[in-house]
Amino acid sequence: MRQDRVLEVFRRECEALTDAVSGLSEAEWSLPTRCTPWTVRDLLGHVCVVIDWLPGMLEAPAPEGAGVSAADYYRPDDRFSPRTNSARIALAQSRAAESADGSALVGDFTATWRQVHRMCREQPVGRTVRTRHGDAMLLSEFLLTRVVEVAVHGLDLADALGRESWLTPSAGDAVLELLLGAEQRAAADLLGWDRPRFLRKATGREPLDGPEAARIEQLGIRWLALG
Repeated sequence: MRQDRVLEVFRRECEALTDAVSGLSEAEWSLPTRCTPWTVRDLLGHVCVVIDWLPGMLEAPAPEGAGVSAADYYRPDDRFSPRTNSARIALAQSRAAESADGSALVGDFTATWRQVHRMCREQPVGRTVRTRHGDAMLLSEFLLTRVVEVAVHGLDLADALGRESWLTPSAGDAVLELLLGAEQRAAADLLGWDRPRFLRKATGREPLDGPEAARIEQLGIRWLALG
């Protein structure tokens, strides 16, 4: 996906999440999510953290070459180890705790994604970045992983709050293509699922029943695991 296109998808999905969590009650901020042990507050803190890696990456020298794609970024190595996961949990909880209340956390999230959007708009096409895991990636590919974070955790937040998904069509399509590859997108439509349901199924957030698993096998769908 082109850099300007994925940046626009990122902006739209962040705006949808901002609108969705603005005005939550303190009781809603304390609700548990499926991302144990995070509450709604902690999970938004995590989304702030994963977006806020970008300013430092953009301020650093651009690496030569970019051999890691968005799909490769999710390979199951040390980045998903218990040690790294413990650090991820602590960072999210610490970020959430920095805000006095939910309104301040929404402000933090909004300021964070807007800064990233502004900085990315100033980058040349083909800009490369190095992630905290050491991957050299095109900025467009890393931005796609941030769309995944905002979109998929948006589903987690919606489910925790008992609300309909606010997933934007453009983000749903982008994550679906990342999970399946361009060749299998048409096959996914034959399942008859809307994008939120497909992403829940594809990421293990909603289990597959026997007929669904058989249909996926019949269609030859092989999706990626996010970790």
